[in-house]
Amino acid sequence: MTMPGQLQGAVAAWLARQPEGSRRQASAALSATYRAGGSSQRVDLASYLVARLPATHAAVSRVLALAAGGRPRFAPVSVLDAGSGPGTASWAAVQRWPEIEHVTFLDNAPSFLALAGELAAEGPPALAQAERLSASITSLPPGLSADLVIAAYALAEMPLAAIPSAAGQLWGASRSMLVLVEPGTPQGFARIRAARDHLLAAGAVPVAPCPAASACPMAGEDWCHFSVRLARSRAHMHAKAARLPFEDERFSYLVVSREEAASGAARIIAPPEHGKAGAAFRLCTPGGLTMHRVARRDAALYKQVRKLEWGDAMPPDKTEGP
Repeated sequence: MTMPGQLQGAVAAWLARQPEGSRRQASAALSATYRAGGSSQRVDLASYLVARLPATHAAVSRVLALAAGGRPRFAPVSVLDAGSGPGTASWAAVQRWPEIEHVTFLDNAPSFLALAGELAAEGPPALAQAERLSASITSLPPGLSADLVIAAYALAEMPLAAIPSAAGQLWGASRSMLVLVEPGTPQGFARIRAARDHLLAAGAVPVAPCPAASACPMAGEDWCHFSVRLARSRAHMHAKAARLPFEDERFSYLVVSREEAASGAARIIAPPEHGKAGAAFRLCTPGGLTMHRVARRDAALYKQVRKLEWGDAMPPDKTEGP
């Protein structure tokens, strides 16, 4: 998973205008802040662009691809990027749906809003002409709405008890689809789950990853999360003192809409297990969690499922059997 060339160029140009210096210490502090659900108000912007923007973009891009798969006729014209930071989610949305004409960045951090505007100036017209609003996702301006509303890595900055109210505000601003993305940690999933409970009670229809609007089957210390692999730039590797040229970003997410019905398609919720006898898939189905095995000797069926990945929907007719 790589960022679009225009975004890479915009980030590189912005970084080139900043003072030189090592960002390893700032990058480590940044990661610790986000893992703990800390505020973005005092984040070092350069470190964020190097260490977090690529992973955030990869996660949101993966989620939007899954959303488009669940609602292939969805064609948004407007997007509200709530808690936008540097506008990462909007870049992913415009890349997924080039027909988007109007983008709104909303954030309560002036430094991030300014950065979003500087980066967007190097992007497609919808981004270059984006509206910027200084506001919190817990208190959206009256009348604000868009076809697609995205809140990516934004709920982590508020107490769990505040999530239902925030989710309700975001849902109220969505004319069609709402996308929530959080870190793939137990705490991140707890926020997604709290938002899900409130949204389903409000009549939202699950698009992904949930196959149905039934109670979440995750229990105990289990949590629903997924992963996307992204290439690391040289600057990214240096900032994180990393040796591997790639990074795996874990994320939890929820996509709901106002149209159609839940797909009912089982979701692969763990890395598939491939062995000599075949493949095993841990699935979330409308009936709960289950393990589904496909024998290698069933050549035709195995060929259809062997390339499915963690996070993909399992074709409905492939979930029959033990």
